[in-house]
Amino acid sequence: MTRQMIIDTDTASDDAVALLMALQAPDIEVVAITIVAGNVDVEQGSINARYTVELCGKNTPVFEGLTVPLVRERYDAKFFHGEDGMGNAGYPPPRNAPGARHAVDVLIDTIKANPGILLVTLGPMTNIAVAISKAPEIVPNVGRCIVMGGAACTVGNVTPAAEYNIWCDPEAARVCFRSALPIEMVGWELCRGEASLSEDEMEYFKGVINTPLSNFVIDCNAHALVANREWLGDSGISLPDPVAMAIAIDPTICTKKSKHYVEVECDGTFTRGMTVVDQLGVATEDTGNVAMWKPHREKGEPHITVCWEIDVQRWKELLVRSVK
Repeated sequence: MTRQMIIDTDTASDDAVALLMALQAPDIEVVAITIVAGNVDVEQGSINARYTVELCGKNTPVFEGLTVPLVRERYDAKFFHGEDGMGNAGYPPPRNAPGARHAVDVLIDTIKANPGILLVTLGPMTNIAVAISKAPEIVPNVGRCIVMGGAACTVGNVTPAAEYNIWCDPEAARVCFRSALPIEMVGWELCRGEASLSEDEMEYFKGVINTPLSNFVIDCNAHALVANREWLGDSGISLPDPVAMAIAIDPTICTKKSKHYVEVECDGTFTRGMTVVDQLGVATEDTGNVAMWKPHREKGEPHITVCWEIDVQRWKELLVRSVK
C-alpha cells in the first residue's frame, strides 16, 4: 500500500539525500516538498530540492515558505554545507519553477486532504509551527511526524547543548513539541560513529555502484565531509536527515525508542535550542523540583517518541537500495 508523505526541509546536502530516499522508495508518494529557511535561504533551498527531484526523474512540486525564524535572525549553515548548500558542486539550475502557493498553506491543505499522512521535518520547524497555529485541526490528521532534530541527553552540533535545526528556531520547535503532533524525535547523534559513511563505503558508492544517484550522495556532501572531520572530529560522512528518513520509511530501523516529556529551551544563554528529555521520568512527579513540568503533566502521558538506537546495517542497506 502506498503511503503519502509531505517533507519540510531547508535543503542542503544531507537533506537532498533524504529527499532522494523518499522519492525512490517504492511504497512512498511524496505529495509535496515545502521549503523553510535554515541551512541556506529559502530560494537556494528550493533550487536544491527541485534539482534533486529532477535528478530522481520525478515531478514532485516544491513550495517555498517562511524566510526567517519566528522571532530570531536566521543563522545559516553554509560553513558546513558550502555556499550553495550542496558542497559547492556547481549543479545546473532546475528546469521547473517552484509552486506558486505558500508552503504553510500547502502544508495545511495537504494534511487536511490526506488523513494519516507522514510528515517529515528536516529543517527548522518554522513552517510547521505556523501551520499548526493557523490550523490546529490538522494535527490529528498527521499519522506520524518524524523530526530530524535535537540531541537526546547528549552533545549538540551547533553548540555544546543543541542540534542545529532546533537551535535555529527554538520557539517554533517548542510550539510543535508542546502540541499533540505524534513526534518521533530522531536526534543528530544517531548518524554518528558506525552510522556514518566510512572511506570504504564512500568508495563503494562512487566506484562500485557508480550511478548518478550514488555519486550524488557522496559529491554533494564533499564540503560536509571536510567540516565533519575538521570541526566535529568524525572521520566519515554523517547523514542525520537520511537517518531520519530511513526511520520514516521503515520504522523498524529504530531499534530502541520510548516516550518522554520533551521541552525545548528558548531562554538559556548556553542552552538555547536544547531538547530537554525527561529520560528517567523525573518530571512525572508532582514535586517542587519539577514544578516547571506541571503543564506537561496536566496534558497527560508523555507523547514524544525519542529514538535512542538504530540498526546501522539496515539503515545503510536502505540507502544503497535507494541509489541503485
